[in-house]
Amino acid sequence: MKSLVLKPGREKSVLRRHPWIFSGAVQRLEGDPGLGETITILDAKGRALALAAYSPQSRIPARIWSFDPGEEIAPAFFREKMRRSLERRRDWLGGWDGEGACRLVNAESDGLPGVTIDRYGEWLVGQFTAAGAERWKGEFAAGMLELLPGRGFLERSGGESRGLEGLPESVGPLAGERVPASIRIREHGLLYEVDPWNGHKTGFYLDQRENRLLLRTGVEGGKVLNAFAYTGGFGLNAALGGASHVTHLDSSATALAAAAANARINDLAEARFTGVKGNAFQVMRQWDESGVRFEVIVLDPPKLADSQAAVVRAARAYKDMNRLAFRLLSPGGHLFTFSCSGRLSPELFQKVVADAAVDAGREAVIRKYLSQSEDHPVDLGFPEGHYLKGLLCQVG
Repeated sequence: MKSLVLKPGREKSVLRRHPWIFSGAVQRLEGDPGLGETITILDAKGRALALAAYSPQSRIPARIWSFDPGEEIAPAFFREKMRRSLERRRDWLGGWDGEGACRLVNAESDGLPGVTIDRYGEWLVGQFTAAGAERWKGEFAAGMLELLPGRGFLERSGGESRGLEGLPESVGPLAGERVPASIRIREHGLLYEVDPWNGHKTGFYLDQRENRLLLRTGVEGGKVLNAFAYTGGFGLNAALGGASHVTHLDSSATALAAAAANARINDLAEARFTGVKGNAFQVMRQWDESGVRFEVIVLDPPKLADSQAAVVRAARAYKDMNRLAFRLLSPGGHLFTFSCSGRLSPELFQKVVADAAVDAGREAVIRKYLSQSEDHPVDLGFPEGHYLKGLLCQVG
């Protein structure tokens, strides 16, 4: 079999079961593997350590499928990996009501690098962001439809990560019936219309499920700002929890329209919501100057650091938005603040938020540490899987 030989001492991460091989760890490549082809990972002494998918253009030229070099990487292997993923989520899937939504495969943390599969009711949507995942995506689609009966599988593969792998954007049906343009799901009693073809990620931010429910419990009678609102998930929960008014702030008119539509299908009065289109930094700065205040603010921005080089720039942006949010909070108010930038560590994120409070001249405490929902597990050997960090802060 074609193989990739590591430099002396660079096998340590593999022995700790980290699934990525970085280009700087490679001593040489033996053979001429194609894009996504399975190769053997060897240490400098020639000992086989793992089996991986090869990606010649990436700074991560190998992503490990199995730490058992004697395994066969074939359809049966992937079916078993997916079966295990479903078993981890048996509590989610046991009481399925046909309108639920859940992550079924969480990429590296489920042992399938570059493979993300979400379920929206009777439909499945997948993203394949690495060369190996691309090579086997037809098997993932067909296999998951058999393991967890559904009507159709849509591929939503795009973004910078695919470009770094030398892969073009790919959107379209992979198996079964054609997935509709809109899917209605239910989460904690609220209905949402999901756009699987054009929405963010696979259509919805499933990783914020528990955090949306938490917000619902402490907003009664207060004015709530849902910044980077997308389709209104946090805002709808605030309204259901008794908020006196919810302001959705987003740069996308399409997202704000979807948020308003989601309020209507849940019979939440239109008068309880205001949609504001604009740049969050600029709008919050204007509100601060005008003396606008809120009892609860949610900051859930998109990923700001796609690479290590972007971390410093992202940290400045996170500090600026949190500083503005602290200034906009009424005494005793609460801030739900998040970062989904995997490159930004939890420690650095907390420091950034703490510095923002100091710059805003506010005293604040952390009431709760927040993270991604339980169907987004984190493999112990892959700490990068803990990408969603959040803090619930309260100002004095």
